[in-house]
Formats: sequence, structure tokens, C-alpha cells
Amino acid sequence: MILPLPQQRRPSLFRDDEPVAQGRSLLPEAREPGAYVPRFGDTGLWNFNGVLKRPANANASDWKVNFSLELQDPYWNLLTRELMMIIFNQHHPAVLKLGIVLDGTTSPRTLIRIASCLRTTARWAQEEGPSTSPDEWTTEDPRQRIASLTTDGLSPDTIRNYVTCFKSLAAAEPLLSLPWPAGDPWPGQSARRVAEITRGRTIATPTVPPTTWFPLIRAAWAYIHDFAPDVLRADRRLHELRSATRLSVRGIDERIEEWLSDPQNKIPVHAASAEDQVPQVQWKLLTLLLGYEPDAHGAISSLTCPARVRRRTLILDAVAAGRTTTHALTGELAQVVRSDGSTGPWHPGIDQRTLFDVKTALRDAAFCLVVGLSMMRDSEIHEIMRDPVVEHYSTSAIASTKIKGTTNRPGKHWWIAEPLVEALAVAEAVSQHPERVFSPVHASKLDGTLDGVDMLVAFMAFVNSGRTWTGLDEIPTAYVRPHMFRRTMAMLTDQFPGSEIATGIQLKHLAKRALANASTRGYAASDAEWAKYLGDALDNVKFRKIKDLYERHTAGEEIGFGPGAERVKDAFDQIDATVKARNGDARTADTLLRTTRIHIRFGMLNNCTADHTNPVGAVCLENAIIPEGHTGPLDERCRPDRCANSMIGPEHLPIYDSHQRTQLQLINNPSTPGCRRDLAERELDITRGVLKMVGEAQ
Repeated sequence: MILPLPQQRRPSLFRDDEPVAQGRSLLPEAREPGAYVPRFGDTGLWNFNGVLKRPANANASDWKVNFSLELQDPYWNLLTRELMMIIFNQHHPAVLKLGIVLDGTTSPRTLIRIASCLRTTARWAQEEGPSTSPDEWTTEDPRQRIASLTTDGLSPDTIRNYVTCFKSLAAAEPLLSLPWPAGDPWPGQSARRVAEITRGRTIATPTVPPTTWFPLIRAAWAYIHDFAPDVLRADRRLHELRSATRLSVRGIDERIEEWLSDPQNKIPVHAASAEDQVPQVQWKLLTLLLGYEPDAHGAISSLTCPARVRRRTLILDAVAAGRTTTHALTGELAQVVRSDGSTGPWHPGIDQRTLFDVKTALRDAAFCLVVGLSMMRDSEIHEIMRDPVVEHYSTSAIASTKIKGTTNRPGKHWWIAEPLVEALAVAEAVSQHPERVFSPVHASKLDGTLDGVDMLVAFMAFVNSGRTWTGLDEIPTAYVRPHMFRRTMAMLTDQFPGSEIATGIQLKHLAKRALANASTRGYAASDAEWAKYLGDALDNVKFRKIKDLYERHTAGEEIGFGPGAERVKDAFDQIDATVKARNGDARTADTLLRTTRIHIRFGMLNNCTADHTNPVGAVCLENAIIPEGHTGPLDERCRPDRCANSMIGPEHLPIYDSHQRTQLQLINNPSTPGCRRDLAERELDITRGVLKMVGEAQ
């Protein structure tokens, strides 16, 4: 029994023997008689392994809440346990009775974050705070703690976690048995605002550099499509040999003579010594080939017994005669063309040890293809179970579980192409786990958790180390993370007609209009490093702006004013009519937009619709000296109020309205010099001309 603390205002709402995980689905083993579920009274550790389902990419340590170090203090220990109990069990009768509603969680990792915030806060209280325990604190003290974190240079996201924790404590104060300052330390401000987190429309996630993306995807496909058959054949052969072994070495002399009498049988040697004058025999593999347990290799390799020496001599004589191979498990490997122009096998020789390495490489290659081409998150890939490829709306798709932003782990589908079907089949073939496709290759580590970053880095290193044999391109070292592939694929697919809709579907974002929303557009935004592979970056931006104008026009929105705008609208109307006549969709519209000659130069004060090769009607070219080699309009002589190619967009109107007011102030100011007033009057005439053109169009 835990004794009450002197500072306690009342008994805790929760009994010491109350389970921490209430009102949620427990694993079958946790529901069995005698199974232990963490209790509120556990002051040292809350272990949810074997109690709540853990995501496939989460380690066992991610499911344990340790009340260590400063949280061993009784005050902070009880305070932490009560807050976590309230947040973890929002529907607890005692919590509902008092009407306190907090942002709940279903993940123990959130509890670990709360414990970490309060642990470091307790340390700060001991070293710098006004009091060791918060029974004498005011709302100013949490603010001081956040100020100290800001001074220490912590990231805004980390500071937000602390602010959220303190706000939760303030909201839960009526439920706590220990004193905590009443009242929100930051009333009317969100945790994001307090932490000064600013999120613009630009996605912070970088793309995978094209110099890394291309050789990485090509190498992964080579391992899956070209090299995997050899590896899987070696794996099956090794399994067959191990299944047929005998424990007794009785009759081994006759067996060796019989085996050597067949000229097709060759002595397995280590690949590293294959070119040496006397190659090193793989005695354990040879023992397997003869049909005996590998541990019996001393019966043919030992020098301590005349009979064993005789067997060894027979083997070494065969080696001296050239009857050796480095491909005893595989036979001939797939042939590749190497960088020096030579042709040969892609691997020097697959034995028991290297088989484990190449099987791991196959798993990592499959992961690279799935994360690179499916737009799945790392957590969703790790949740892929066996037989994952299904037909979804008549198209092949991966069935998996969505983890991020969900509480009930809903099943989802991700459409894929044939290469990913092959990659998943290979990953499933090398997996030792009874359920998961991506798991440790070693059978003794089935419960181990894989790290997506480690798999990417390990595969790139493996590919680069074997380039001499495989002939694959070198993969430049770069900062690569799984979520960067999702961003890269979104950007790549956006460059093709109609694919923005698919991008929105795959990214699971809602659409504001017929296509993707701002977040999806951020994911699909062009990347400067990819410009040389996807065409000129300015052309990409220009097309996206034209496509946006077309979408707004077809939706009935005003896209611009002036003679230039009317020509653009006419072109859009013709495209829209053609799309409807063909019963087309967004793909048809995109194709027509790309092929129709629509000339728009987007500017700050107006958009120019003049044809660069034949700028008829361009006022800027009247009585102008054209620089040698220049084509198209002259931007510095633009007259938006007079030119027949001018298009005034709605985004330009606030600029002209503000400019008109500024010029009027200058003109009406008696202290304005005459020359400056004359210039202001000319500017006012131009501005009024533009606004008059807009008014007539309206």
C-alpha cells in the first residue's frame, strides 16, 4: 500500500490496483488468467508489452513507461501517474463525473513523452526552480520553465510538448490529489503559438536527391528482379541439404569416394581464395553436400587421425586438380555487364554466411522499392502482413494498416505497380516471421523491430561494396529517410497529367477543389535538384499556374481583366468544350493545356499574354530599340493600361488600389515638389487606366 503524502489535498481518484489500460482492446495473452496489466499503484514501471498491440516499427522500449531518476520522488511520481491515468482513460467514471475533458491518447509513447517532460521539470525544480515540489508554485513557474527551455535552445516542437503537458496539468488540476497551480499559464494561446511554431504552405520534408534516387531504385530493382532468383535458389538448396543430413558418420569413406566419382561434383571453396594457388575449402559446406551435419566437418578436415588425414588428402587432391567452385549452393549465377565492360556473375559466391547477407539485402531492396514507389509511410510498410497484394477497384493494391493520426488502426489500400508486387513476394519469401513481411531475416530474432532508416542505409552500403561484381551504379551518400521518398514520389507523379488526383488519394488528404489541397500541393511542389530531370523548373511552375487559372475559370471564378484575359478565357472555354465533347476528365484537360499555345508571362503588376515569337500589339515594342538577340516583349516598358496583351489578375488589384491612394496623397500634399507631383500624376493616370479597364470588364 502506498502511503499518502503530506501535501495531498484528498485521496487519489484511482485505486492502487486499478489497471492503467481501461476500456480498450487487450492482447489475448493479457486477457488470460494470471496475466499482469500495469496498475496505477506501480511506481517504478508501466510495461505495456504483451498488453496493448505495439506497432511493427516500434521497439519494446517504446511500450515501457519508466518512473526513474527524479520521478522516484513521491510527489512527482504520484503527480505524473495521475496525469497519465487521466489522459490515458478519458472515459473513466471519476473523470467523466467531474467533466474534465483532455486530449487523450492511445499510445504509451505519449505517456513516455509526458513522463520525460515532468522528469526534466523536476530536475529543473531541484536545480533552479523556486521549490522542489509544485505545491508552492504559481502559474508563473511553468512559464519560467518554458523560458529556460527556450534559452537552452530546444526545438519549438519539443517546447510545444512541454507547453501541452503544463496546459494538461492546469486543466486536470481539479482531478489531482496534489497541488498544482490552478489556471492556464497561457490563457487564450495554443501550445503551438506559445512555442512559436510557424507552419507555412511549404512542406519542410526534403526530396531524395535525384543523384541518389535513381541509382538506389535501379539497384533495388536489380536485386529483386535479377538477383533474387539466385538467392532464393541457394536458400532452398541449403534447406534441402540440412533436411537430409545424418548424425552418424559411419560409411563416410565410401560416401566420399562415391561423391568424388561424379565429375559434376566440385569442392566448395571460399570465394576470397578462389584465385589463390591453393584455395581454401569450405569444410562445413562440403560436409553438408556429403549429407552429414556441419558439426561433423572434423571427420574430413582434421589432421589428428590417419583415416581423417586420408579423407582430407582425397579432397585436397581434387582441389589441386581444379575441381572447385564458389557456387555450390546456386549453380551458375545471373550474368551482368560490369563497369569495365566485362561480363560475369553478379556475386563471387554465395555460401551459408553470405546467404544471410544477401537475403538481408533482398529484404532491404524490397523495402526501398515499396517506400520509394508506393507513397506509404514507414509505419504502414512495417504493418504489411503476409499475402498483402489484393485487388482494390480492379487494380493491384497493398492492404495494410494506417497508424498515423488514428486510434482504431483502420485497414487501408495503396495502389501499386507490378514491380512492387514482385518486391513484396521476395520480401515475403525471405521473411522468417509468421505474419509480417518485413522482419529480421535471422530466425532467432523474430520479435525484433526493424528500422526503416537502417534498412535504407544498409542497402546503399551493401550495393556500393559489391559494385565490382554487380556492375551497378554507385549510390552517392546522402541524408535519406523513409518519409522523404513519399515527398519525392508526390513531386514526381505531379509532373504527369491527371496524376495530381492520384496523389491526393494516395496521400489520404481531402480535396478543396476537384484536385489536391494545399498540403498535397506542397508535397508535389517541384524541387530544384530535380529540374534537370523533369524539364525546366520555370516551365513546371508556369504550367501549374496556368492549370490553376483553368480550374478557377471552369469553377466560375474570375481569373483576370483586360483584352489579354479575354483571349485566355476564350482558350480555356475551347478546351473545356473539347473536354466535354470527348467525355474527358482531368487527364484530357491537362493534355490539352499542355498542347494548346497559351502564352502567359506572370508578373507582379500584370500578366503578359503576348506570343514571344510574334508579339503583335505589344505597346512595349512601339518605337523601341530592340537589344540584339532579344525576343519577346520588353518588361521594363510595359504599359498595363494600354497594351492589348495585358491581363490584370485579381491578385494585382490590391497593388493598384494601394498605389492609387499613395499617388493621391503625394499630389494633395502641398510640400511635394513639382517634379515629383508630375510623376505622381502620370503614375495616377496609368493606375486609373488599369482600374477603369477592370471596372468596364466587371
